[in-house]
Amino acid sequence: MPDESATLALGAALWPQLPVTGCVYLSGDLGAGKTTLVRGLLRAAGHDGAVRSPTYTLIEPYELAGRQVFHLDLYRLGDPEELEFIGLRELLGQGLLLVEWPAQGRGVLPAPDWTIDLAADGQGRQATLAIQ
Repeated sequence: MPDESATLALGAALWPQLPVTGCVYLSGDLGAGKTTLVRGLLRAAGHDGAVRSPTYTLIEPYELAGRQVFHLDLYRLGDPEELEFIGLRELLGQGLLLVEWPAQGRGVLPAPDWTIDLAADGQGRQATLAIQ
């Protein structure tokens, strides 16, 4: 993907394929485009507001076209058990979890339905998708 618009387009193309409920792991270094990809997914679902990484809030909920989507950013999570305190268990089965930095929640997060890895590739980015 050469730029931000290509990452947004990838998100838009993937949105119709994602499960209504389940979990998508989004991995990649800082600045790899994880939040930009989420922005593309959410815009394809009809969200026209801001989409920011929930680095400090940990979870940002969205209701889109009758679907619940929960954007999680676990970068600052101190311990995976903190997910219990912020209500992860109540979210399971309620909608789609889009999880940035899933390794931080290892052992508590559900297994992913999809994994999307983003990495720098020269001047652009490369996305690797796996459907479990």
